[in-house]
Amino acid sequence: MSYLVPSEFVTKMVDAGESKVHMSTRDTLIRAFMAGAILALAAVFAVTVAVETGSFLLGSVLFPVGFCMLYLMGFDLLTGVFMLTPLALLDKRPGVSTNTILRNWGLVFVGNFAGALTVAFMMAFIFTYGFNVEPGAVAEKIAGVGEARTLGYAEYGAAGWITIFIRGMLCNWMVSMGVVGAMISTNVGGKVLAMWMPIMLFFFMGFEHSVVNMFLFPFGIIVGGGFSVMDYLIWNEIPTVLGNLVGGLAFTGLTLYTTHIRTGAKRNFSKRASADRVPA
Repeated sequence: MSYLVPSEFVTKMVDAGESKVHMSTRDTLIRAFMAGAILALAAVFAVTVAVETGSFLLGSVLFPVGFCMLYLMGFDLLTGVFMLTPLALLDKRPGVSTNTILRNWGLVFVGNFAGALTVAFMMAFIFTYGFNVEPGAVAEKIAGVGEARTLGYAEYGAAGWITIFIRGMLCNWMVSMGVVGAMISTNVGGKVLAMWMPIMLFFFMGFEHSVVNMFLFPFGIIVGGGFSVMDYLIWNEIPTVLGNLVGGLAFTGLTLYTTHIRTGAKRNFSKRASADRVPA
């Protein structure tokens, strides 16, 4: 069977959330590190394709290769655990509490950031031959994105901050759909196709992904982007993380859990039919 019905794959979502909460610190950090690193490489790949071909659409079409690789390897992104782990708490799974969920989120954040930052330093070294030459067109493009998505938002004050938050919500709506999409199929081809579509959409639309940004902005700073660490944190990473949390949980996790696990009462048509036959 290559397709699972919603009641089956939503149960898998809850099981996955429970498993991640109970994962050891070592395994959580390693899996998160690798996820951050692979997604960072995919971001470099997509931007390189876009710059060298002049087609951002083509870069967006190819970006999901990183997400597919890390998911198939069982690595963890912060955006995914934001959506999955609270479902285990709602389902009253043993040993799952607010504290254990927050612990998981913290470890995954640290692991993702460490992986993305490692790749940022490696790519900066490569582009500059050990910081001895100018970084080149791809690095300049990434630095420009960093400036536009920090100082560009800051120009609009609170409205800019809310804009980032909403873009973060929309991003993890799509990313979490990719996570869930991989659960609806039992073969690799089906998983990849179901993941590819929403990930391509979020990247092309310029929505804000906290883990992708853990690479883009530090890399931009390293190669001389005109913004600071505080600009990055206040005018991007913090509102993006909060938006990712709300979007993934509200738009994907809770909607699927509510309608396929905790379903509403069904109409009893047999009783209704019998009542209709009773003479007045």
